[in-house]
Amino acid sequence: MVLVKKTPTIQDVARFSGVSTATVSRALSSPERVSESTRARISEAVQLTGYTPNQSARSLRQKTARTILVALPDIRNPFFSAILDSIEREAAARGYGVLVANRFSGGDSGRRMRDYFLSNRVDGLLLFDGSVDLEQLMLLTGDPAPVPLVVACEEIPSAPFHTVRTDNCYAAEQATRHLIGLGHTSIGHIAGPCGNVLTAERAAGFRKAMGDAGLMVREDWLFEGAFGMDQGHAAGQRFAALRERPTAMFSANDESAIGFLSALNQHGIACPRDVSLVGFDDLDIAAHVLPPLTTMRQPREALGRIAAGALIDVIEGQSRSRLPMHMVLSSELIVRGSTACPPAHQSSAAASVLPV
Repeated sequence: MVLVKKTPTIQDVARFSGVSTATVSRALSSPERVSESTRARISEAVQLTGYTPNQSARSLRQKTARTILVALPDIRNPFFSAILDSIEREAAARGYGVLVANRFSGGDSGRRMRDYFLSNRVDGLLLFDGSVDLEQLMLLTGDPAPVPLVVACEEIPSAPFHTVRTDNCYAAEQATRHLIGLGHTSIGHIAGPCGNVLTAERAAGFRKAMGDAGLMVREDWLFEGAFGMDQGHAAGQRFAALRERPTAMFSANDESAIGFLSALNQHGIACPRDVSLVGFDDLDIAAHVLPPLTTMRQPREALGRIAAGALIDVIEGQSRSRLPMHMVLSSELIVRGSTACPPAHQSSAAASVLPV
């Protein structure tokens, strides 16, 4: 004889917690309407019974999906892992699920986004791709049925949307000033993909720091990239072929910096002895390459949590202002072994401690 275990129901939770099914339903859908002690009893009963709310049925009743859509420019990029984790945690804590879509940019971006929302699969959009067509986004967020939208990481210039991002320009200044402070006066830059807002902001920060220090930016020390290791490696190959090389490089992201390091090793160019290197992002791997990478740490966990919370506030009508929210988070310089004084300074420092 095969025994079939009965699936726990809301009635089981009500019986264990000593309240009505209506109170259990209210506690699960609108916990703020139930006293703390009652919520605690119901929470304990849910755990004891193993009850799982039927999200699909609830969505049909409330005409909401209680799901947010996270749109990424490239899901393969490890930069987004910590962000997605914090988004999922924040969403789950507030009773929402998360759906991830990759590469929304392109000619069919508007149609794809409309399909998601017209099919009632998601309640709001958390957009990490600044290349999505602005006209399509304006149609999506306009009357008569505006879609809640928060843009994160990549700001869309002149767009009237809530944004949560880091100060890329100032962080790039900090990275470059770190190299200048070590005594470097010949500094190059590995950029991101052409046309990307992050590329432009980080390049602007690099140029500002160089200009403020009265240093020249040489065009032959500027390398195009695409935020990938392959492009960083290609930049390293071009660097190795230079007749005159800078003593330091600022990379627009860690992946490019790591690819650059790989090319240096192939050509016998030592970091930081021959060239210092600063990255951007502080990926998990940055501390474990050789040498460990000096980089700008973006607050990825906070960015994901705040962006998800802001979107859910908009969905639930809790946004305090009709004006767009613009939150800018600060990055932190993490100094590791890939940066040092330039060779001339190292020789001078060594000579200063030699006995006369």
